[in-house]
Amino acid sequence: MNIGICGGTFDPFHRGHIDTVAAACETLRWDRILYIPAYRQPFKTDREHAAGPHRFAMAVLATLEREEMFVLPIELERGAVSYTVDTLEELRKTYVNDTLDWIIGEDNLAQLEEWKSIDRIFELANFCVLRRSTVPAEMNARVAEASARPRNGAIIFTENPLVPVSSTEIRRRVRARESIDDLVDPRVARYIHHYGLYRKEQA
Repeated sequence: MNIGICGGTFDPFHRGHIDTVAAACETLRWDRILYIPAYRQPFKTDREHAAGPHRFAMAVLATLEREEMFVLPIELERGAVSYTVDTLEELRKTYVNDTLDWIIGEDNLAQLEEWKSIDRIFELANFCVLRRSTVPAEMNARVAEASARPRNGAIIFTENPLVPVSSTEIRRRVRARESIDDLVDPRVARYIHHYGLYRKEQA
């Protein structure tokens, strides 16, 4: 089985999180897509976020009609800073012989050497990069074609449609009492308004 994994803060979960991953799935042929809300991301430890249960609930609501998409609370349940290597170690216990592709944006590519235990991550999974860009020289040897990717250890590039949506813009609109219906699933919009999320500016 081929599995795509998308980690992130998802604060809130929006249409861009669905559309870009669904487009990548056309190339990578994932049988299952796992969304994993982070308790706290390593590169965003100074930022405040909506509570984990809220972010998890919004991701579930947004993916209800997509039978191939699942939301897992493993990083929220673990607590502390969410490191990819720890999550992959846990996932490998379930998906022992499957192909795991960890999905990242091209802006994350140059930072990979800063990730905790990056060599171990490559032993556990591949990276799927959502847009073509220059590959850091030290990563060139790992680049593989999507159609012939190994079970782990590779970097694969796939097309990424431009989806002009950002969580920052959504939060700004909520504070300004503007509509967010074009940016998020209607169920997510109702959830945000029902619980009064993002009405105050976050750090």
